[in-house]
Amino acid sequence: MPTDATSDFDGRLRSVADAVEMTLDRLLSPEALPGEVVRPDRLLDAMRYSTLGGGKRLRPFLVVETARLFGVEGEGPLRAGAALEMIHCYSLVHDDLPAMDDDDLRRGRPTAHKAYDEATAILSGDALLTYAFDVMAGEATHSDPTVRAALVLGLARASGLGGMVGGQALDLEAERATAPHEAPFVMRMQSMKTGALLLFGVEAGAILGQASPAERDALKRYGVALGAAFQVADDILDTESDAATLGKAAGKDADRNKATLVAALGLDAAKRRRDALAEEAVAALDIFPRDRAANLAEAARFTAQRRS
Repeated sequence: MPTDATSDFDGRLRSVADAVEMTLDRLLSPEALPGEVVRPDRLLDAMRYSTLGGGKRLRPFLVVETARLFGVEGEGPLRAGAALEMIHCYSLVHDDLPAMDDDDLRRGRPTAHKAYDEATAILSGDALLTYAFDVMAGEATHSDPTVRAALVLGLARASGLGGMVGGQALDLEAERATAPHEAPFVMRMQSMKTGALLLFGVEAGAILGQASPAERDALKRYGVALGAAFQVADDILDTESDAATLGKAAGKDADRNKATLVAALGLDAAKRRRDALAEEAVAALDIFPRDRAANLAEAARFTAQRRS
């Protein structure tokens, strides 16, 4: 039976997801912004197709809930969370392309290049990537330009060469390897490919909340452990689940020689690591009052135990 804490978390996750959905819908409207000429209909449709109407919005939830830990709520955290979600959605569009993971299904429906065409999918991902920085840098995200600059810098570092994109490159290289993937390599790759954006969600909330160095250190430890737990859980789901549950192809990791902790450690050891990482994330929150950090603690447990 679900506990009261779990029920509260589920309700909060849905509430934030709804608010983020509304923010994204507004940001991805047909109306051109100052400095824009026109928003092409087909390109905008593809961006909306890949961004709206799906996903748990865990990354923006981390932004919103971490900022809330410091009493910061409203449009600013929602915009920062929406910008981060645009980066995530662009990465999924490009991940699904034939040149990368070559997937036909995402969130239970055709991937962007199947629903539109390959060129439109590439451009829609490009547009989401650049628009994310537009949103993050806007005055509506925070009135202090120093805070906005820190958010933009953090997002760039998390999503780029030494973060998500670099991790994707290592992931593709690993598919061509003939030797078994060792656990340290897998963990480093996953900390970049998946963990970097999840960690930045926590760090963005701390930046908005102008957290102290000690608080930021605790939240970084939380975000690192949560991001690692998320990816191990994803590896396990690909092994144990099916396409109907996941909303995407299952069982592809082994077929494509993906670098996963299931392959490196074995399924049972991977499950133990997932659970230990979730508890490590929860323990990192001890610096904060338990009632204020309850939803972040539940987010770590949810990350480990999710089914899709």
